[in-house]
Amino acid sequence: MQWFDIVGYVGVALIVSGYFLLQTERWKSNSTRYALANATGAALIGFSLLFDFNWPSFVIECFWFVISLYGLVRNLRINRALR
Repeated sequence: MQWFDIVGYVGVALIVSGYFLLQTERWKSNSTRYALANATGAALIGFSLLFDFNWPSFVIECFWFVISLYGLVRNLRINRALR
């Protein structure tokens, strides 16, 4: 196993952990930490793909990252407006 594989597995762990916490109602789908876990996980998986490329995986991680980033920015704006 290469170091970039470990980076990818950390990304997988973030996404799967976030999804588990969402399904067990410990996190909310509109929470900043859920969006941050998804965006970070997708970025780490995407980074690992630079070393062992796979188009379908790269495409899904790009979408996952962009959508998670959108949620993160939206949550930060809402939190600022509530202050």
